[in-house]
Amino acid sequence: MAIRAGWRPVEVETRMTIGSIADKSLKRKLKLDYSVSYKKDLAYAKKQWDEYVRRKRLVERSIDELTIEHIRDWVYLYAPSPASMANLKRTISSLLKEELESNGVVLNFSRIKLPKAPQQLHKPIADISALLSDIKAFNDTLYLCCLMTYTMLLRPHREVRCLSFEDFNKDFTQVSLSGDKVKSKRNRILPVQDIVRQEVIRRYRGDRNANIFTQQEAGYNRDYFKTLWSRYKMQSRLLEKDQTLYSFRHTGAIKVFEKTGSLLKLQQVMGHSDMKVSLTYLRGLEVKPLAVEDLPEL
Repeated sequence: MAIRAGWRPVEVETRMTIGSIADKSLKRKLKLDYSVSYKKDLAYAKKQWDEYVRRKRLVERSIDELTIEHIRDWVYLYAPSPASMANLKRTISSLLKEELESNGVVLNFSRIKLPKAPQQLHKPIADISALLSDIKAFNDTLYLCCLMTYTMLLRPHREVRCLSFEDFNKDFTQVSLSGDKVKSKRNRILPVQDIVRQEVIRRYRGDRNANIFTQQEAGYNRDYFKTLWSRYKMQSRLLEKDQTLYSFRHTGAIKVFEKTGSLLKLQQVMGHSDMKVSLTYLRGLEVKPLAVEDLPEL
């Protein structure tokens, strides 16, 4: 009778809590096409956030009670070093901001001021030919990885590792990578130097779908080159302190910038998403300093 008279059940409003918001956001983001390392960062930040929320007894509190001071407190409490604070702030912003705003809560994350971390200087390689020759004698696969990282400025642990023969054109003079294969999500088209071309042709057995390293459709696991590099590092007499697999990319970037003087070309060849990334990257490189003749005259 009540239904006929127009009665309807009252909908219970679901209250979004501080303890649930990061969980909802993480589940959604893990389904998206982000890199493995970024997803790890998100999961780590979520774990630390949950711990903080429990300690502060905020789990059942409404998201309306969340303040920017809570976020700042969390960043300062859980960042292992000043250098990691900015990354932690970006990660928690990615986890919480969109979800908060969709529920009517706006927090100004830019209000969180962080101490400046000392700039890290990427260590370039002085004698690239000697080091590559030494690596080739140690392991031919690692040699090709380093060679492509240097001459094509590809990122070794994903862009190089996952290369298949179909990423090259028919005569192996050009590589075309779609946005889903690169960090910036932008298509990259790069010329292939003859020294790389000869190495790739030597490995080609007719299957365009095969990975250039494994000769199968699947590439090596994501830690493969990291492990191989560690083994080389243990026995190398040529490596200097702080030189890594990425030092080949850093050294290649220096060569490009010194040759062209063009920030735009550096951005294009590095595959950076925008010019700001290239500028930040350039600050960490040991580029040739200004000379007196470079300065303006009266």
